[in-house]
Amino acid sequence: MRALRTSVVAAIAAATAVTAVAGCAAKNDGKGGGGKGVIEVTATDTSCELSAKEFPAGHVQFAVHNKGSKVTEVYVYAPGDRIVTERENIGPGTSAEITAEIKAGTYEVACKPGMKGDGIRQKITASGKGASTKKRDPKLDAAVTAYRKYVQQQADQTLPAAQKFADAVKDGDIEAAKKTYAVSRVGWERTEPVAESFGDIDPKVDVRADGVEKGQKWTGWHKLEKSLWEEKKISGDDKKLADQLITDLKDWQKRVGKAEITPTSMANGAKELLDEVATGKVTGEEERYSHTDLVDFQGNVEGAEKAYELLKPVVAKNDAALAKELDKQFKAIRDQLDKHRDSGSADGFASYDTVGKSERKELSDGVNALAEPLSKLAAAVATAK
Repeated sequence: MRALRTSVVAAIAAATAVTAVAGCAAKNDGKGGGGKGVIEVTATDTSCELSAKEFPAGHVQFAVHNKGSKVTEVYVYAPGDRIVTERENIGPGTSAEITAEIKAGTYEVACKPGMKGDGIRQKITASGKGASTKKRDPKLDAAVTAYRKYVQQQADQTLPAAQKFADAVKDGDIEAAKKTYAVSRVGWERTEPVAESFGDIDPKVDVRADGVEKGQKWTGWHKLEKSLWEEKKISGDDKKLADQLITDLKDWQKRVGKAEITPTSMANGAKELLDEVATGKVTGEEERYSHTDLVDFQGNVEGAEKAYELLKPVVAKNDAALAKELDKQFKAIRDQLDKHRDSGSADGFASYDTVGKSERKELSDGVNALAEPLSKLAAAVATAK
């Protein structure tokens, strides 16, 4: 989870695809989904206005324009604040396009200036049966099945790794806990958008100190990280938190198989993982005490690449040039990460505080080079039949 609340949750609970655009010049025709129109969302520091609040279910495009002075986020919530789709880090004076497959029902759009709080909300309604998936390429259905298996495997593999970490904490063994900390997070980092889609689990296990909401107790990995590396001691409360971490991760493990996953949500999730790297790992904010950011970085990239590889048969058919560019950029970012491997480290990577400013810039440039074509992945999938 990114620091400063830049990614409390990701957009994957429904079929979503997010593509950054410059200008979002499309004009709304009032018809909403299915590629027939765009709903304009104008966000300011004090308002969140929509050009239409009722539209047909199916593929719906939201063109978001931030006309405020603060960086904002836009969410689409289903009842119970289940996240349908989200776009984060929309800077002042910039625009973004959100394409989401939305089922019939009532929802809320929330603009969050400053990326904090519950947001400024507007109710919306999607009517009708929505877009049919009967004509969808069977290869996409196969990709969803394989990806669902992958995210469950990652959750299943996380529990024993996390248990080793928790046991070390409960034993009061600081060095053993440090050695198992980063490794215990890999499965989560690979599938973070799916994990975050439930909304209530992420704040319990992966929130940073500056992301804790008013009245919320700080729990999870990063609270323990601070105790181990900064405070250099394990308290009785920390031992209780270790048990709570396992309880919450078991909850995630049980629920992850029920997450709503579709081809476009996979594509969107891949982009969200790169956003996680760009705004949390490259900056060093995610693992500010342990400096194990490169392990998280690797996990995010692996998760994004897995989603892409499963979708690639269809993407290559629809947009061969995009597939070729993604192959190139994924290899490039892997090669960059390899430069920072450390066989003597418990987690296989150099401590991020030893990575210089110029090297961080290279990593950032590599992430941006991959993020740009990856932002087009969802569109290539959404147009597949």
